[in-house]
Amino acid sequence: MRLVVDGQRLLGLHEVVLVAVPLLFVYAPVLALRWQRVDPDQYPLLLPAFSDRAVWLDAARVAGLTIALILVPWLIGYHLYQTELFGFRFKGTLPSRPWELVGYHLFFVAIPEEMFYRGYMQSRLDDVWSPRWRWFGASVGPALLVTCVLFAAGHSIVTFQWWHFAIFFPSLLFGWMRARTGNVVAGALFHAWANITVSLLDTAYGVIPP
Repeated sequence: MRLVVDGQRLLGLHEVVLVAVPLLFVYAPVLALRWQRVDPDQYPLLLPAFSDRAVWLDAARVAGLTIALILVPWLIGYHLYQTELFGFRFKGTLPSRPWELVGYHLFFVAIPEEMFYRGYMQSRLDDVWSPRWRWFGASVGPALLVTCVLFAAGHSIVTFQWWHFAIFFPSLLFGWMRARTGNVVAGALFHAWANITVSLLDTAYGVIPP
């Protein structure tokens, strides 16, 4: 992933080459499993058919309930973080291209990353360390924690930011949703919502330009 990002920047290539990043997240696990002679269909690497309404509704319900539980304390924490530590103030500015923002975080970031980290990595590590704990209706194990560490570290490998360690914590929710629902849909929806909300707040508080 880092090679793609650095190659595009250093060689001055068109940004379209960055599409290779989500494609690697989606297809690298399938190729790895086939190379290991493991049936990829045993792992939740793909989204269910849109006609499978029960799966989508259950995923939306899990993601929605999680959002409802954390939204208010998260907004308060974000406000205090930006105003008290960094001196930003709420301006109410909106992103200039909101639909592009939504599409980017849903299809370019959230879905591919959830397929790779939760659909493939967490599932494969569950084969090594069987789930042994029961958390809020989901069976999880060391694979959840290891995947969260790798997920946070993976962001720093591509582009280092000091706060990347904090990605570990929402990653716990992504992994829990994978274990709770048996697929990556709920985690992808929640992942996209979290990224989009942070981008909206960063714009509204003047942290990033619209």
